[in-house]
Amino acid sequence: MEYMTTTTAVNKWGISERRIRQLLSNGRIEGAVKIGNTWNIPINATKPVDKRSVKLAKDFSFKISKGYFNELDELLLQYNNKVYNSSNTLKDIKNEYNTNFIYQCNSLDGSSLSLKDTKVVLSGITVGNKSIKEHLQVINLERTLKYIDKLVKSSEPITENNIKNLHRLLLLGIDYEFAGRYRADDPNSKRVSNVSELMEKLVISYGNWEKYHPIVQASLLHGELVRNHPFCDGNETLSILVMNLALMSHGYLPIMITKDNKLEYYNNLAKAHLNGDYTNFIKFINNLEIEAIKECLTKI
Repeated sequence: MEYMTTTTAVNKWGISERRIRQLLSNGRIEGAVKIGNTWNIPINATKPVDKRSVKLAKDFSFKISKGYFNELDELLLQYNNKVYNSSNTLKDIKNEYNTNFIYQCNSLDGSSLSLKDTKVVLSGITVGNKSIKEHLQVINLERTLKYIDKLVKSSEPITENNIKNLHRLLLLGIDYEFAGRYRADDPNSKRVSNVSELMEKLVISYGNWEKYHPIVQASLLHGELVRNHPFCDGNETLSILVMNLALMSHGYLPIMITKDNKLEYYNNLAKAHLNGDYTNFIKFINNLEIEAIKECLTKI
């Protein structure tokens, strides 16, 4: 691959070197590589969208009645009060949840590892007659969950760079070539015209959705991320992780898609993508959040 310097990018794109370096540090220039103190930018890299001038199309809708989230928010208040007044540690509850989450996500992705197998792999032991990839999927998902915890604790915003880092962790040791890199645009596809631009617009849009309830924000982020299909592999799991990052950043609990609810999940998501109506999908995510809080309340 041929690369250009930041000076060449300045002349080619007509923006300042300071702006170029900001874009590089935020991970907004696809394929850029830093060697020492020098940035190498792919010669065919696309100029990032200017957030100050981008026009966002609202091609989705939803109908949620006023007060719809009252039950959820009252439950969350109960949960927070119980956690605050409880002497019991949440560590065991979280570890149990993470193990089940890893198992469920990998099952959706076709892994043959059972829940028991998943626990064995997480303990550092290999499972006989199972592929290296299946072992790495467990280990990598555990890494992504730790990374999400780090992002939540540091109150970092959801950025393209963080999304790429999550994907890179997911495919670590599985696919070095495409880990953390957007897929190339397919000139024969009518579905996506420019992946990099779509992802920039999605992150910008998410920042403009603060007027919506956090459940709505997380649902839209997940749905549009799945629609963009930005990576060659791992998009579904990544989208669930990013949705949970959004939920946890607002103080809610992470949710999981299981074998029992996957059909409802796919149906509601398909409807949202077909006609842009996210109503049912938002309600589905809201119900999963309620279930997650109720389950935790019984364990504290």
